[in-house]
Amino acid sequence: MEIVNIEAKTFQEMLDALFDLEKEFKLLRNQHPNCQLNEWLDNQEVCEILNISLRTLQYLKNRGNITFTQIGRKTYYHRQEVMNLIKEQQYGKNTDKE
Repeated sequence: MEIVNIEAKTFQEMLDALFDLEKEFKLLRNQHPNCQLNEWLDNQEVCEILNISLRTLQYLKNRGNITFTQIGRKTYYHRQEVMNLIKEQQYGKNTDKE
């Protein structure tokens, strides 16, 4: 068995970070109680589905065209939100032809 010594202050900071993470997970779970993990997409998956660049995705986020959830530095998008965006784009293309 290996024993590692750390300062009490460092240990407390680690505990605080874990408790903050736990609070963040609980908040997300309460906001989306019926969501499954496979319902969430990351930046790369959304870009592939929409056939857009990361910059275009950032533009959509900035304009509020797509909502997202951020956990730490990682951004996630609800799959249904992405599908709705595709439907809106298709609807817009159809009305442009009329």
